[in-house]
Amino acid sequence: MPRYSNLPTLFDNALQIHISKLKEWGYLYPNQWKTSTLNWSRNGEKTGSISIGVSTLEGNEYLHLKYNFRDEPREYKILLVRKPTNLGIGEMWFFCCPSTGKLCRKLYSIDGYFLHREAFKGCFYEKQIQSKYARFLDSNFGAYFKAESLYSEARKKHLKKTYAGKPTKKYQKLSKEIQKAESIDFRDIERHLVFGK
Repeated sequence: MPRYSNLPTLFDNALQIHISKLKEWGYLYPNQWKTSTLNWSRNGEKTGSISIGVSTLEGNEYLHLKYNFRDEPREYKILLVRKPTNLGIGEMWFFCCPSTGKLCRKLYSIDGYFLHREAFKGCFYEKQIQSKYARFLDSNFGAYFKAESLYSEARKKHLKKTYAGKPTKKYQKLSKEIQKAESIDFRDIERHLVFGK
């Protein structure tokens, strides 16, 4: 009989639905009903697929999910909520978790339902279980290994670089990470990996 894994479940490995992606794909325009299929993959291999529908009709705003989990059909709605931005200009969308009632911008599927992270017990982010040495390497050299994804993020069509003539916080953070990546000498990484210092 196989042994059960005692490794913790990681949010990083869970299927996720992001409100920002729904917006980017045009699902959150006012007064519409739009359906599609979401697919997930890792290293080129498909890891999941679900049918979604998004209603932004006034007073009837929700995300509709339909999929199979371990051959069991699942179908349910997750309310969508609009709130004014902290700048007082426009509105932001949130999911209302059907389990916790909390508003969030990202849903995770751990036990077959897409919910707020606090609905799951004993789950962690990868950074929370890293060793002290791994955290040291990540904080000092992580930007070097993420350089390609940082460049891709900076080139995204919908990235807002400025607001009212000033760089946005997101763009400033991204620029800072890119500068950090470009300033890292691979020989320093090699020295730490070989000699541990």
